[in-house]
Parts: sequence; C-alpha cells; structure tokens
Amino acid sequence: MTDEKTATFLVTSADDESAVLSDVQDSQVHTLSENPGVEEGDVLDATVASDPPMNVTYSVVEVEQRRRIPVETSDETPTRRSRELAADLEAGELETMERAGVGEVHVLGVPEDSVEETVEDVLTDEQTVARAARIGIDHVEIRTGDDFVSIRYMP
Repeated sequence: MTDEKTATFLVTSADDESAVLSDVQDSQVHTLSENPGVEEGDVLDATVASDPPMNVTYSVVEVEQRRRIPVETSDETPTRRSRELAADLEAGELETMERAGVGEVHVLGVPEDSVEETVEDVLTDEQTVARAARIGIDHVEIRTGDDFVSIRYMP
C-alpha cells in the first residue's frame, strides 16, 4: 500500500535523476526516486505517493499545476504604510501587515549598512518562495528604505 499526499510543494533541489520537494504547509520533505522534469525553485500543486516496499522515496502521481514565483527587487519607493511601520522598528524586528486586496507585506528593520545584504538574503532564501506559495501569491517584490526592507507578497 502506498501513502499518497496532495499538497503544494517547493522543489528545493533537482538533478537529472531525482528531486527533493518540501511541502509549503508543513515543511515535510519528500525525496523523489526520479525527476519528473522539475527544476529547483518550481512550485507544484501535486500528488505524490511513497514507493514500495520501503516507502522512503516518493513518485509524482499527478501535477495539477507547475509554476515559478518570481522574487524581484524594485526601484520604487516603499509605500507610506511600510515607511510608517519601519519608523518604529529596531534592527532585526519584523512587522507584517495585510495588503489592500490580497497578499501581505513584511517590513524588516535592518542596520543601514546591511540593506543590500538583507535584500540578497531575501532574494536567495527558498523560504521567500515557500511563503508566497503557502499564501497563494504569484509574485514577490522587494523595496528598500534607509534602514528597512519591505517584502511585498502580491497576486
């Protein structure tokens, strides 16, 4: 008997022979016994099943949707609401607010000399994409102020 799971997965690594999927809701990791043509960074709405007899690897049963969620920097000025939230933040503090409509905005206080480094960290952190997939977002935009970074999760 195989164990099936339907979820939204982030492909955290992939090569010609196999791939590793992480469930964006519970972070459970699923190693695939073969790569069905996915690439690192893909987001899959899919069903996987464990491979008998050991049930330690998985195979993809069905892919409902495959997509990429772009994470990009913007030259635009952070919104007034983001600037207001950032005014009260110390370095290392995070505030989250809902966007008007759909999505979220995360405002992170950072030292002035660490803004660019923080942007690079957000751009390369797989959890940025996992969070976007978890909340059903299609695009992530990063804006910066003098001592804060605004991460906008948008439809």
